[in-house]
Amino acid sequence: TRAFASGSSSNGPSDPGTRSGGRSGTRDGTGGGGNTGPPTLREFVSGRVSDLFTRLGGEDCHGLYRMVMGEVEGSLLEAVMRKTAGNQGRAARILGISRGTLRNKLRAHGLIARAPQPTGGGGG
Repeated sequence: TRAFASGSSSNGPSDPGTRSGGRSGTRDGTGGGGNTGPPTLREFVSGRVSDLFTRLGGEDCHGLYRMVMGEVEGSLLEAVMRKTAGNQGRAARILGISRGTLRNKLRAHGLIARAPQPTGGGGG
């Protein structure tokens, strides 16, 4: 198992997703940066998407954004829920989202059961 540096989609000087605030090269040396540590999250995802394009052999991929974002979000939710031992309040704080939003995302990814629907016996 490989450890990954955390990161975001920005490339500002304080971006934890890049080394030394900017991207001078990739981990494999193609950009000349000489970095030998674990890849940033951005580098890892970029490499995996490039691998996907290679496997497709020139064929177009439809719905790539939704597919990648769904996979990344689902994996992120699983990892945070493992770290917090299922504590949704703590997980929501770590993710920077409300607990309700977290619950909706967990349901959408099949990570928790859907709330039971009320039955029609309102009384009377």
